[in-house]
Amino acid sequence: MNGVIEGVYEPVQHHWFHCEQQVDCKDSWFPFSREDSPRLEEAHKHGETHGEEEMVVATEGRRFDVRLKERRRYAVYWEQPPSEVRRCSWFHKGEKDICYTPYPEHTSLVLEEAYMISVTLNDWTRKLEFPTGETVVLHSRKLMTQQQTVPSKYWIGLPSASEHSRPRTVKRGLEGISIEIPEGEPYQVDHLVFMVHGVGPACDIQLRGVVQCVNDFRDASLSLLSSHFKQSQDGGHMGRVEFLPVNWHRVLHGDATGVDEDIQRITLPSISRLRQFSNSTVLDLFFYNSPTYCQTIIDTVASEINRLHRIFLQRNPQFTGAVSLTGHSLGSLILFDLLTNQEIHNTDEKISSVSSPREATSINFESFEETLRNFGLGKFFQMLTKEQMDLESLALCSETDLKDLGIPLGPRKKIMCLLKRWREKQESRTGTSHPVPGVPGVYSQVQEQPTLLSDAPSTSSVDYKYFDIGIGQVSIVYPQLAFQPQAFFALGSPIGMFLTVRGLKRIDPKYSFPTCRSFYNIFHPFDPVAFRMEPMVVSPGVDLPPMLIPHHKGRKRMHLELKDSLMRVSSDLLLSISTLRGVWQTLTTLPVDTLPPVARVGSTAALLPQESEGERLVLFIYYFCSLINLFTYLLGTLCNVFTYMHYFILHIPKSKFHCCYSSNYSITKQVGL
Repeated sequence: MNGVIEGVYEPVQHHWFHCEQQVDCKDSWFPFSREDSPRLEEAHKHGETHGEEEMVVATEGRRFDVRLKERRRYAVYWEQPPSEVRRCSWFHKGEKDICYTPYPEHTSLVLEEAYMISVTLNDWTRKLEFPTGETVVLHSRKLMTQQQTVPSKYWIGLPSASEHSRPRTVKRGLEGISIEIPEGEPYQVDHLVFMVHGVGPACDIQLRGVVQCVNDFRDASLSLLSSHFKQSQDGGHMGRVEFLPVNWHRVLHGDATGVDEDIQRITLPSISRLRQFSNSTVLDLFFYNSPTYCQTIIDTVASEINRLHRIFLQRNPQFTGAVSLTGHSLGSLILFDLLTNQEIHNTDEKISSVSSPREATSINFESFEETLRNFGLGKFFQMLTKEQMDLESLALCSETDLKDLGIPLGPRKKIMCLLKRWREKQESRTGTSHPVPGVPGVYSQVQEQPTLLSDAPSTSSVDYKYFDIGIGQVSIVYPQLAFQPQAFFALGSPIGMFLTVRGLKRIDPKYSFPTCRSFYNIFHPFDPVAFRMEPMVVSPGVDLPPMLIPHHKGRKRMHLELKDSLMRVSSDLLLSISTLRGVWQTLTTLPVDTLPPVARVGSTAALLPQESEGERLVLFIYYFCSLINLFTYLLGTLCNVFTYMHYFILHIPKSKFHCCYSSNYSITKQVGL
């Protein structure tokens, strides 16, 4: 009996599952990986043996914690309702069900005990009735069914009796169950990537959130590791890439700001669905251009990145890899502005938290020369004093004035930052609102309450013309990140468009982020909100084509394959039409030799011999077969097109079209940016 000794009972092998609610509000059970399930089982047995109250096991790349006593799975990095966890050994499935569903643990214990008695006594006539109306019949080792018994008072509103009378298949253990159990993730992490989403709460055409889309990125990365770097991964020479989502939309539209209620009060009741969609997506662009809510967005992104980074280091103390940032759509612009305003710190200095506006006023501005030296600008003291400059007169200068003095770009940025902090120092002393000298339309505002709430937006002034950092952002306080990112990836980014709207026409090729070494602008050619960056960096008139990202399977991108196929079909179709026209002209034009000759005047024309009926039949059959061949070719061409489109729809997952277009981007590396 397939290696099973009759009458000998063998304990069942348990596997751990967790429950997740799908879009259709149905609960689906997913197995833990082959690495996590044995660790959960070992911890479970250890807890039962030693009687420990609670044991917590980190699973799924240490992104979730499973509390065995509660049988609950908790997310570590993001907010998510806890999900149920089961130690599973018995499963059931109906005819219309796609996958097996595990029984509750107490039901599995009862079934396992009955199975052990049946095997030991070789008695397979047992029926187990449960209070829920389910009856499980053990027919043999391999055949077990479940019958659902419904009282007559519940018949109304239920499916037909024949549908309820159909038995469900019952399985013991994972043997014979078609279920895909993941292998697990490598313990070693070589690279950490924070991903910032764009406008709106949904990130793809399936209306999924940023957490689900980032999970797809992580799964794709693990799949590429196993297919392209299997040997290095098995040898322990290569770890994995960890992707963590950064969600700022929830805070912006939360109860702390109250912006949704304010917008709802002024929204028209007509076309409510469309207005609701635009309020939750498009308005995020306007919120980011508002100094009040821009400060909220920037603070949320920076604090969330620092929080995730701190938790990751706590859970991965041996991590020595690099950290990168990725932003999609508006998220890329947020990261661009944030990285532009980072400050260079010493290598032995670590930023423990996000800096606040009050921290910027702790610098002594008593001496002009000492102030310049504190900012690394001591060599410009003589130049500025030669022009009879001090802090007050320097505050009247714009960046253009400093450029006319011959001060390079880097020191100009430092001077503008110095002046910004000096103004904040002056505001803290006076405690009043006053216009900034020499900058029309800009007002510095001091709040009555000295302490800023972490979840309350702060009000700042706007300066679109005389911006102190050179790219025209709204004037807010930019917090500092707790690390220096290795690379910044902008996916489907409108950075170039926003910089142009802000009035910036060209970026100095020597410019670079203060703390980030590399910048990649990745875009899909059909993305309507993606813009290029090279024309703003290279010299005018230089056409630098984008670089195509090679496909991981060595073939062309799907849109390029589709383009080539359509061009091939169109050329074949034109050739077929010309052939059809020639055949039709041949059929409709009588041969010249078949016409009777015209008799000349005064002469008698001799009639040429006409074609026989057999020759005409042969000629007709030949032309008819030519038409059949032509229509067959056209039909085959159309079938090939439809087959290709069918393959395109079935084999390209919907995640390929979500916010990040992970596999169909062209790439342009901005050297020095």
